[in-house]
Amino acid sequence: ELGLPESLMNMIEVPRGLVLVTGPTGSGKSTTLAALLHTINCERKEHIITIEDPIEFVHENRMCLVNQREVSSHTKSFANALKAALREDPDIILVGEMRDLETIHLAMTAAETGHLVFGTLHTNNAAKTVDRIIDVFPEGQQAQVRVVLAESLRGVIAQTLFPRADKPGRVAAIEVLVNTHA
Repeated sequence: ELGLPESLMNMIEVPRGLVLVTGPTGSGKSTTLAALLHTINCERKEHIITIEDPIEFVHENRMCLVNQREVSSHTKSFANALKAALREDPDIILVGEMRDLETIHLAMTAAETGHLVFGTLHTNNAAKTVDRIIDVFPEGQQAQVRVVLAESLRGVIAQTLFPRADKPGRVAAIEVLVNTHA
């Protein structure tokens, strides 16, 4: 329905790693992530944990077991919820917003240790997203963060919405960065 590119849809096929959806507020990040999780939920058996603020789309269990957590209602912070989620043996984790160093570090660790992690950041393009993640860390850790990202980052989806020319509504303009390993 959303007309998402095949390269984006291929990112849900990876067994582990970090997939980031970025863009300004109101760019459809949550809708894109909901569509990706819905596809997974309809096609395979996984344990999905979402951490959101607020929960925007309710995912009923179809083939997957889906546990949704809301910051403030169910947990103090994204970082606290992510720590707790790692003890619940999820296959897939959605981190609604990766705002701070601790949350970003935990998401990268989860991706590095065998989970498929989806997250969002407020950046305008794929290259800025990678720079933003690296720049959150102290200078002495940035070289190691580059190594971890090189191994665990599967892709970045940068998007924004534009008014449709043919009918009422908006359409997403999507940039997809796919990490290919040499």
